[in-house]
Amino acid sequence: MKTAYKRLNQYDRFEIEKLVALGKNNIQIASTLSVHPSTVSRERNRLKKQPYNAIKALTDSVYKSLDKRLGKTKIDNNPKLKNFVYSHLKLHWSPQQISDALKQFYPFDSSMQISHESIYFHIYVQPKKEVEKLLISQLRQKRNYRGNVRRGTDKRTTIKDPIRIDERPENVLTREVPGHWEGDLILGKNRESAIGTLVERTSRFLIMVPLKKKDATSVRKAFEKAFSNIPKHLKLSLTYDNGTEMAQHKLFTKNSKVKVYFAHPYSPWERPTNENTNGLIRDYFPKGTDFNLLSKKDILEVQNQLNERPRKTLEYESPLNTISRLYMTQNFI
Repeated sequence: MKTAYKRLNQYDRFEIEKLVALGKNNIQIASTLSVHPSTVSRERNRLKKQPYNAIKALTDSVYKSLDKRLGKTKIDNNPKLKNFVYSHLKLHWSPQQISDALKQFYPFDSSMQISHESIYFHIYVQPKKEVEKLLISQLRQKRNYRGNVRRGTDKRTTIKDPIRIDERPENVLTREVPGHWEGDLILGKNRESAIGTLVERTSRFLIMVPLKKKDATSVRKAFEKAFSNIPKHLKLSLTYDNGTEMAQHKLFTKNSKVKVYFAHPYSPWERPTNENTNGLIRDYFPKGTDFNLLSKKDILEVQNQLNERPRKTLEYESPLNTISRLYMTQNFI
């Protein structure tokens, strides 16, 4: 009768260590554990010429498993793949973009295929911390840890009478109707300065708003001014996070005619266009930038560069050309 495949666990490894000490051979050990003798043979050879030790064997198993799962071995053992990944990280390509590009450039070469998660994990399990730090610095968000960060309770002042994103028209999600925006602040050095970002969902067109202060009144007035030259049919709604700078949302809507919807707390994926765009802006203004030292010309230059950059999601058309095609008026330009 054929023995079914079985993955060894830590109990099995301790049992092997005990049976080896009793002088049992591989066939006898395999019979006791109900596994194939070759499984025992491979396990005992795991430590090569060292005496079999259950703890050391487990450690070796875990590290090899991590190498396979996290793509570490594949990248490190393939100089061509490693060069492609590292060179594009240096250009601030995201792991997802790198993974997609590999599929396009090497569609029939499995050795040049790797998932974006494997690239992320390769970055975050570097044995040399200086290499890990360098690779993380080339990521847009530059987090010290991969994955979601647990947050405590929301300690910010509650916004009065928010209209939640659940009440937003369904056609906003499809991006078929232009005029729906997402907004946020990017904070500067020591959280003492900020710029506002407003992004149109359909075209990805960006307006960067210089701010002298980041209190609710200053932000409201600055955002009203930013929307003042936009045609009525291109300013239908604004989806915002729960920052208190939008506490005067009712007055903002009254003055600008732009209805404000609030995302759920700590749900950045509900404003994906804005989050992605803020990441692009950080390539120009990294964390620690003092926005008070920047001129309006500095900010406008970055805004124009991003609006004129072709985007894959727009079929390599720029946000500026896209919004121009979507009923752009001369006043808006």
